Amino acid sequence: MAELANCSRCDAVFVKGMRDICQNCFKEEEAAFDTVYRFLRERKNREATLQEVVEATGVEQMLILKFVKQKRLRTSQFPKLAYPCTKCGEPIVQGELCEKCVKELKDDLKRFEKTRSVEQKDESNEPSRTYYLFDKS
Repeated sequence: MAELANCSRCDAVFVKGMRDICQNCFKEEEAAFDTVYRFLRERKNREATLQEVVEATGVEQMLILKFVKQKRLRTSQFPKLAYPCTKCGEPIVQGELCEKCVKELKDDLKRFEKTRSVEQKDESNEPSRTYYLFDKS
């Protein structure tokens, strides 16, 4: 069912369907995509970095990153079109985190699970059944 919403780019009211932006902003984004894609299709520009594409086309960096994350611009075709890791800023071509940050996150998770299992084991332990004998003499 249709729902009224504000455009995330221009804040105009529109009937929200599949997109979170209004029709006018969508047309602007499509024009920007065409500009970027035409620039990158040229043989000499296929190795262009993100910053070089921004400077040559005048399209905002965040918009180009959106196209890459939506897989409209494939890094397999344009290998130097990388975007920063969410955590450390290292250039990556897929996902949200670089391999180093993923490994670090997994290690932290393993450490947490190990600590938690030890704590649960301590909580669930029954009182020890140790008997002490005292010499009364």
